[in-house]
Amino acid sequence: MRRATAELIVKDPNKFAHHDRVFLNNPVVMQGMGLAPLVVLATSGQNAVMLAVAVALLLVPSRVLACLLSRLVPLHDEDPAPETLQKKLLPRALVYGFSTAVVYLAVYPILNMLFSTSLLSLGIYLPLLTVEPLLTYRFGRVQETVRKAVSKGLRITVGYALLLVLLGCVREWLAAGTMFGVVVSRPVLPMASMPAGGFIVLGVLCAVWRALAQKRKAYLTKEARNLVDVHSQKEADREQ
Repeated sequence: MRRATAELIVKDPNKFAHHDRVFLNNPVVMQGMGLAPLVVLATSGQNAVMLAVAVALLLVPSRVLACLLSRLVPLHDEDPAPETLQKKLLPRALVYGFSTAVVYLAVYPILNMLFSTSLLSLGIYLPLLTVEPLLTYRFGRVQETVRKAVSKGLRITVGYALLLVLLGCVREWLAAGTMFGVVVSRPVLPMASMPAGGFIVLGVLCAVWRALAQKRKAYLTKEARNLVDVHSQKEADREQ
């Protein structure tokens, strides 16, 4: 662990964890975003991979495009006045929705080329990704920079895709006893392939994930404090 990272963790561990969109602050586990595709469609490893690729192709480009277009109606203040919000939220919402729809039109031929007719199993939930809060929730926030849009978009994509594939594989194994179509055991919980079963499995995974994230956060905080103390002691020894 670098000293700068250790000092950041010691200064504000919650802020450090907030920026980790993969594990410590996964958008699904910690904020409940993107649940519909997870519980309805992520019933197998293959479906999960298709969804993960779709999100990967949609999220960062749409975020960057919206970041550029939303500068036409910028929102600079963290806590703007109600009058300002009334004037700017609707056009910003339209900008973000439009940008995601435009990117989707460009991405769909790529997905069709990669997955062909298998893509039909995703049904209407694939185009509904264009209005998924995971992609569009940012319109009411302050203006992002392009660099931040790319960086944050990539981290959210990795975190969401990781949970997608994990949930899809677990549900496929529980419901059919297979993993990407390969038989590994007998079916354990057939209802795991249904949306109700998806909520149950997702809830269990989120509970385990949160517990592990808390332990990881505590471990990082402890290690960071030890590292900062060591560097402080070394500097004190040098001064003497």
